[in-house]
Amino acid sequence: MKKSKFLAAGLIAAMMLPAAAQAQNREIRQDRREVREERRDYNQALRHGDRKDIREERREYHDARRDLRDSKRDWRRDQRYSHYRAPFRYQQFRVGSVLRPTYYAPTYRLNYDSRWGVPRANGNLAYVRHYNDLLLVNVRSGRVMRVYHNHFRWR
Repeated sequence: MKKSKFLAAGLIAAMMLPAAAQAQNREIRQDRREVREERRDYNQALRHGDRKDIREERREYHDARRDLRDSKRDWRRDQRYSHYRAPFRYQQFRVGSVLRPTYYAPTYRLNYDSRWGVPRANGNLAYVRHYNDLLLVNVRSGRVMRVYHNHFRWR
């Protein structure tokens, strides 16, 4: 009886995790759209409005920017990746470095996520996480093609 309850709770949690991530993506996209709209309204007020209109639009624009910044901060503090630890010590890699196969094993390869703000890896390239760094690695040769230092900033 207890096993089935535990299993059901685990399945429910596994199904809800992607929904939470999608909600965060949706919120960030909506906040970006609001920043664009508020910026446009602020520019119009600068051109055609009086002092009161300009002050009000500036305040709304800054509020929209603050909301976007808070949404991005919440996404970075997402707990799904916060306890990541590799079985080796941190080493700062550079473009052109050749990695041992254990560094880019399939367990360390990441699925592409558009929120990262990096281009999609095609062909023999794959993104690999090494502590807080994001590495673009050629999986055939092990050569590092691009390094995004401190890409996963959680705290």
